[in-house]
Amino acid sequence: MGLHAQVRTRDGWAVQHAVVTVTDMTGAQVLRAEADPEGVVATDAPLAPGPYTLIVTAVGYAPAASTALVTASGRAEAGKVVLARAGGAELPPPGTWTLDPAHSSVAAVAQHLGISSVHGRFTEFAGRIEIAPDLAASRVDAVLSAASVDTGNALRDKHLKSPDFLDTEAYPEIRYTSHGLSPAGPDRWTVHGALSLHGVVRDVDLDLTYLGTGPDPWGGTRAAFRATAELRRDDFAMNYNQVVRAGISAIGTTLRVELDIQAVRGESLPQG
Repeated sequence: MGLHAQVRTRDGWAVQHAVVTVTDMTGAQVLRAEADPEGVVATDAPLAPGPYTLIVTAVGYAPAASTALVTASGRAEAGKVVLARAGGAELPPPGTWTLDPAHSSVAAVAQHLGISSVHGRFTEFAGRIEIAPDLAASRVDAVLSAASVDTGNALRDKHLKSPDFLDTEAYPEIRYTSHGLSPAGPDRWTVHGALSLHGVVRDVDLDLTYLGTGPDPWGGTRAAFRATAELRRDDFAMNYNQVVRAGISAIGTTLRVELDIQAVRGESLPQG
């Protein structure tokens, strides 16, 4: 008895904690229930037989409405309710997408003295994304200027560019090339790729969240992504490890990379 429904995205992922509101033909609310982590809505209390309206909402998705018929047993089987992401398509359309550095950021965070964090960014970078009809075959290629590192402190930036860290004269570019993509949840993916940094090439996975697609003021189409990764300096032969009070390292051995990316559909960026 009661209501049973499954709330999914267009590509089949569960929409966690979606809210289903049921109203009768007069518009009066008779039931409100929340989906579980698997996107399932299930209630036990029977409903009076007759037609009802189901309204399904979730943060970040456009609402969906449908009609459900409650049988004499007091049960309503709504089946699968599909929600579309608000403001854009579920996935970017296939084709070439060009990274827009003016509306993107490549940042990194390292621990300092064991008590605080140092935030930095790379100000010069470029790249392209090839979205394939089979999304798993999509590719990402990006290159950063190592010398464009900026932490807001000129002395620290000079040290980061030295052979102790990035050694930008010997290794002026940082490159990332993907070789695979796998789903990790609704609007989430794991990008598998190789990072070339400080003369060392290692596999690095990016945890990628797709934020949506929409038009821009210059007549183009944009897609937005957020991605994170964690790197170990030792993996890339950056072993500088000055030790200060009580054996605490001045700079932490791990680095958290945070990417906020906008990409424009096409081979080039619009003017403006």
